[in-house]
Amino acid sequence: MSINTVNRPIKVLVVDDSAIVRKVFSQELSRERDIEVVGTAPDPYVARDKIVTLKPDVITLDIEMPRMDGITFLKKLMQYYPLPVIIVSSLTPKGSKLALEALSIGALEVISKPSAAYSVGDMSIQLAEKIRAVHGIRVVKKKLAPEDPVQEKPLEISSRALALTTNKLIAIGASTGGTEAIKKVITRFPPNSPGVLIVQHMPAQFTTTFSQRLDTLCEMEVKEAQDGDAILNGRVLIAPGNYHMLLKRSGARYYVQVKDGPMVHHQRPAVDVLFKSVARYAGSNALGIILTGMGSDGAAGMVAMKEAGAINIAQDEHSCVVYGMPREAVRMGAVDHVEDIDKIAARALKCITSLP
Repeated sequence: MSINTVNRPIKVLVVDDSAIVRKVFSQELSRERDIEVVGTAPDPYVARDKIVTLKPDVITLDIEMPRMDGITFLKKLMQYYPLPVIIVSSLTPKGSKLALEALSIGALEVISKPSAAYSVGDMSIQLAEKIRAVHGIRVVKKKLAPEDPVQEKPLEISSRALALTTNKLIAIGASTGGTEAIKKVITRFPPNSPGVLIVQHMPAQFTTTFSQRLDTLCEMEVKEAQDGDAILNGRVLIAPGNYHMLLKRSGARYYVQVKDGPMVHHQRPAVDVLFKSVARYAGSNALGIILTGMGSDGAAGMVAMKEAGAINIAQDEHSCVVYGMPREAVRMGAVDHVEDIDKIAARALKCITSLP
């Protein structure tokens, strides 16, 4: 991610068919000294003209609009005039599915519209953070492609090697750009891989759809975690949005605790919360992976994992959308291997099957 070196606010264009949302976003973002809403648009046709004249740095885009839906507009934008885009979506199954499709097309972040369960204050803080996170990211032009192109086949690991990993587990943390990165990693894991725990910064409801989508693509079972779920070979558990997920242990059995609690690094779920619990209860039986994302969430937890004997892998700068979280983990000396996203699965399986 490149940094804004010029002393001017980040220019934002708000595209939403709701006049109330346009007003709320404009009012809330105007409180931020480094952000300026340069315009609003009720639909993609108006947005198209304003993009040309106002040249925004970042766009917030509703995906359910009349005249032209946000997905169609996003595809055109990524082909002809790529810009950092934050998707604004309703907390509905349809909204969640469309938001994930938008992320696969090229949108960088997703945020839910304010609702009774999601205050305007919380939304505005997270929206401002996401605008800062995506600003300066160079978005490349994309050709139209199927939503889920044919995946590479899972890696082949001997049954004997995997049979020795029944007390092992893999913990993964990610943020901006993480949905696609996570997909690339876990679709390469064979069906009898060690249990996997994932924290992806994502609002409530969206993690349900994300889990269901991955379950259709992976050889492993993928589900949104519920309190008390057992960690088993062949199972991936994803932390539900707006809840922390922690590893717990009862005798030889690993399970997860899903709980409320204060935000950590402005996030819930937070990667540090998961990683620190993995350090405490799994120690040298764990492998940590930190993927693309802004900030430092996960770095301190990864240090704790390394001190407890775990092996840690970080995504390299070249393949990251935002090289923030991996950079901090590397800087703090928590990482054993730095790999391109396409090589992380192979490295992880090699490491986990070599653990005593």
